[in-house]
Amino acid sequence: MTRPYDPSVYDVAVVGAGPAGCTAAWAAASAGCRVLLLEKAAMPRYKTCGGGIVGASARAVPPGVTLPLKDEVSAVEFTMNGRLRRLRRTGRPLFGLLDRAEFDAALAEAAVAAGATLRDGSAVQRIEEDATGVRLGLAGGEVVRAKAAVGADGSASRLGAYVGVRLSEVDLGLEAEVPVPPEVAAAWRGRVLLDWGPLPGSYAWVFPKGDTLTVGVISERGEGEATRRYLRDFLARLKLDRFPPVVSSGHLTRCRQEGSPLFRGRVLVAGDAAGLLEPWTREGISYALRSGRLAGQAAARMAGGAAGAASEYQAAVEATLGREMRVGRQLRAAFQHRPLVFHAAVTLVPAAWRTFSDVVRGHTTFPDVLQRRAPRGALRLVGGGRRR
Repeated sequence: MTRPYDPSVYDVAVVGAGPAGCTAAWAAASAGCRVLLLEKAAMPRYKTCGGGIVGASARAVPPGVTLPLKDEVSAVEFTMNGRLRRLRRTGRPLFGLLDRAEFDAALAEAAVAAGATLRDGSAVQRIEEDATGVRLGLAGGEVVRAKAAVGADGSASRLGAYVGVRLSEVDLGLEAEVPVPPEVAAAWRGRVLLDWGPLPGSYAWVFPKGDTLTVGVISERGEGEATRRYLRDFLARLKLDRFPPVVSSGHLTRCRQEGSPLFRGRVLVAGDAAGLLEPWTREGISYALRSGRLAGQAAARMAGGAAGAASEYQAAVEATLGREMRVGRQLRAAFQHRPLVFHAAVTLVPAAWRTFSDVVRGHTTFPDVLQRRAPRGALRLVGGGRRR
């Protein structure tokens, strides 16, 4: 017996209007679903993020979305805690830089254009399931009902906790948005700085975005004061401490433990809410866009009554993003053990620089590089083991 149509029940509810959530909402709406996209903040809103758009990210944005780029990078300066400076240039852009508030707003517009309804200022406080689907309790007492839900509500995800996402790494990122005079902005145009830091696995960056530089550092959680000192020293070394930042922020990046669940019942998680990011560089935008699309497609199938859609989603993520994350963990372990080797390779060895460039542009992935090209010695190095 067919149940009567209930307009108060959405096919898919998506929580979080970042790259993962907006892409999930777009995918589900494009599949013909009635979609509600919930965001706790008022759009557009600031997001602590370097805003680097690598090739994998550029190819994963929904059709019709124009990337609001502030700059395109064709030169990378590498240092090790301010020393051993090396500058590598390329004849064509490596990746783009953008402001996350503008980018997320463009993605939300694409979701709405596909048919999704966006409600910002709507914080989800409770998640329940029953025989009819998912019930999301909002601040103020309202309850949203949906046949399926996608959690894309950031690294401190309520829906991720509901699903039971397990984490293997938690890092602290600190960032400052620093307005600079025209002559300083011109000196940085088209060039980024990556500094391998004094703490294990840490690094810092300068990303130019017009008249503002995004300056940040990231390191393991638990090294809070040392991470703050690293950022202060980094700004002072570059003489950027002369310019007061308009925003100073911090956030925790949480990396999923391999095999951790990505769904529970009719609730899927994607992006930061699922702990999906590159473990070495902590790049998360491409992971958010790709997992968001997969989650939105799976949620649409779930809403249509397809059995096994959630398990298929988990399998698809494991086969793609999970594979990349496994190698990323190996790279991070090796980098923490031998940062000088990595620095020397990418700055002095042409083949290593080409590999770096190809991965950043999205022409290949680290798993493919290691599987097809790397000699056995390099594979042992990436494994991070100590000499015996």
